[in-house]
Amino acid sequence: MAVTLEDIKHLRKMSGAGMMDCKNALIEAEDDFEKAMEIIRKKGKAVAAKRSDREASEGCVLAADKGEFAAIVALNCETDFVAKNADFVALTQEILDKVFELKPATKEELLALPLADGRSVSDHIVDRIGVTGEKMELSSYEFVKGEATISYMHPGNKLASIVAFNKASIEHQMARDVAMQVAAMNPVSVLPSEVPQHVIDQELEIARDKAREAGKPENLLDRIAQGSLTKYYKENTLLQQAFVKDEKISIEQYLHSADKDLTATSFKRVTLNVD
Repeated sequence: MAVTLEDIKHLRKMSGAGMMDCKNALIEAEDDFEKAMEIIRKKGKAVAAKRSDREASEGCVLAADKGEFAAIVALNCETDFVAKNADFVALTQEILDKVFELKPATKEELLALPLADGRSVSDHIVDRIGVTGEKMELSSYEFVKGEATISYMHPGNKLASIVAFNKASIEHQMARDVAMQVAAMNPVSVLPSEVPQHVIDQELEIARDKAREAGKPENLLDRIAQGSLTKYYKENTLLQQAFVKDEKISIEQYLHSADKDLTATSFKRVTLNVD
């Protein structure tokens, strides 16, 4: 039986593969659509194995929030051309939609979840590898929970942030301002007490070394280092950072201007750009 143009278009709609790939798969499968789909999927797996050592530094980062839950997903590929492809962005969005439907606890759980056709997120990524010929991977899945949440996506789908708050009454613009702060200033934690100990130790050691090189007395090094650490907290912890829209106040002061008990409780930031 000859392969018709309608058959090719139908398989292309099912698989997202190119016209020639669909034609060749239908010919090999003798016009059996299920067999043709399997041929295309096997091609994706073969390409994935072949390109496993490639760097996938481009991609699409999407985020959303709904009430007490906000999430980010990042689907990586090799080139900006593929990252901007409508089908690639649509797959990223479909993955994010599945997150809000089932709220998986880990990236591994998310990869195993079924999409609309019953096949897993992981399988769909492999299919898209077969279509584009590029390495792809779900590089990030992050979420936050709180009385209120907000998401922010920077134009271009390369950077997104999400923030949770302790009160549902926070105004949308204020919440968005904090999410934009996270995106722009890349804090390491909400509070100084949440900064990892190895980072604290490293900052103290750097400060001591700089003071020593500047000829400061040995008995003053620890005090100087503590001063440097205080400055580090002010520059790198969210609530102590200067508000980017008004550097005269901190993020904590900005939140307290609306409610003295209002605070951010957690955040996540995902970027494909070099910070």
